[in-house]
Amino acid sequence: MHLDRPEMVLIDVDGTLVDSVPDLAFCVDEMMDRIGMPRRGEAAVRQWVGNGVERLVRRALTNSLDGEPDDALFERAYPVFLELYAENTSKRSRLYPGVTEGLDFLQQAGYRLGCVTNKAEQFTLPLLRDLGILDRFEIVVSGDTLPKKKPDPLPLLHAARQLGARPEASLMIGDSQSDVKAARAAGFGIVCMSYGYNHGEDIRAYNPDAVIDSMAELPDLLPGAQNGQN
Repeated sequence: MHLDRPEMVLIDVDGTLVDSVPDLAFCVDEMMDRIGMPRRGEAAVRQWVGNGVERLVRRALTNSLDGEPDDALFERAYPVFLELYAENTSKRSRLYPGVTEGLDFLQQAGYRLGCVTNKAEQFTLPLLRDLGILDRFEIVVSGDTLPKKKPDPLPLLHAARQLGARPEASLMIGDSQSDVKAARAAGFGIVCMSYGYNHGEDIRAYNPDAVIDSMAELPDLLPGAQNGQN
């Protein structure tokens, strides 16, 4: 399969560029310790991530994907998590294999790159900076940059406007149903990673345009440098 050359490529963070679960799981378990509740463990947290840390904390407190904890319990726990995560945003998180090669290809081929995540800016920018990829992106749209986040199309359309790209000629690279829904609603193409965070479901069930196992496979999907480009 080969896709047409997009005017812009937007890439998700958690589950696409970065395996952030080790840090998130550490913070969840520390939070649970401090409020006197059972630890949840990394395997559970891996099923819960992808909709921002507020949802993650609610899921941890109820030990379920859709649970709603008691308001008082949430108000006690959430600030503890935020304090922990501010100190542990990138201590254990790593780029997935193939990410550096994929980003190198996209840059060398002259693609305009942006980052769109549901993670709050206070965590997104330090994480990307600490992992050495912040300067790869012309724009970073975080979960609190705009009034709405993925699966709403607003963050994708905002990035397209900022970079002067047509949505129908733009591509999203993500890993979850939230990414697929946002891309479809925005009129973007969507490529998904097979390894990401999709609450235990196979992302192929959501019919992205392509699924790849590593960003190092992007040269097989996308055109390389055009004549006259570096």
